[in-house]
Amino acid sequence: MTADSQPTLRRRPTLGLVGATVSEHINVLQRGYLADRADAVAALARMRRGVGKPYGTMPELWGLTGMEALYEVRTLSEERTIRAEEAAHTALTLWALHQQSHRQNRMHQADGPELGAAVRRLMPGTELDEPTRKRFVRAGTASSLPILAQRLRDIVLLLRRDGIPLDYGLLADQLEQWQQPGGLDRVRRSWGRSFHAYRPQAADGGATQADHTARSAKTAKTEKEIS
Repeated sequence: MTADSQPTLRRRPTLGLVGATVSEHINVLQRGYLADRADAVAALARMRRGVGKPYGTMPELWGLTGMEALYEVRTLSEERTIRAEEAAHTALTLWALHQQSHRQNRMHQADGPELGAAVRRLMPGTELDEPTRKRFVRAGTASSLPILAQRLRDIVLLLRRDGIPLDYGLLADQLEQWQQPGGLDRVRRSWGRSFHAYRPQAADGGATQADHTARSAKTAKTEKEIS
C-alpha cells in the first residue's frame, strides 16, 4: 500500500436508485461540460443557483436534473419520492458548483473519495487543519437537509479550490439515507470512518515556498467566497 493510499475498511456499497440516477446524469453533463458544449455549460450555471434551496422551490431546474428514472419506479411512496428528490437535487447542485471552472478534470468520480476522505485530502501532510476539520464537524451536526446543504457548500468550495473529486452518486444515496429514521447516525459514522481511514502522505512532497504562498492566496480567496 502506498503512502497516499486509502485502506479499505469495507466494500463500497452498490449505488441505490438515487445514487445511480445522479451518477448517470452527472456523467452526461460532465462530458458535455468538459467538451465545452453550450447546453451543458448553461445547465451547470442554472443548477449552481439551486445550491442550498429545496427542490420544490426551483421550477427553473425542471428538465435539467435527470430525475426521470425516479418516477419510473411505481412502488415508491410519496414520502420516499420526496426524500429521493431532495437528495438528488442537493447532490446535483453541489456537483455543479464543484465542477465550475474545472475544464480538464472530472469532479465527480464513480468510486472516488467519500466525503470524509475528500475532506482529509484538503489537509496536507499528517497534521489536521483545524478550520477545515471544524467545517466538516459542522456538516456532521446539521439539523436539517437545507442546513446540511449550505454547510456542504462550504466544503465543496474548498474541494473545488484544490481540485479534489468526490463520488456524488454515493453522496446522493447518503443524503437520502440521512433523511430516514436512524439514517443520520449511519451517514455520520460512514463519513467519520472515511475521514480517519484516509492516509495522507507523510510530507507534502517537497512543496516550495512559492507553492505555499499560492495555496495561501487561494485559501484567502475561497474563505472570502464562503463568507
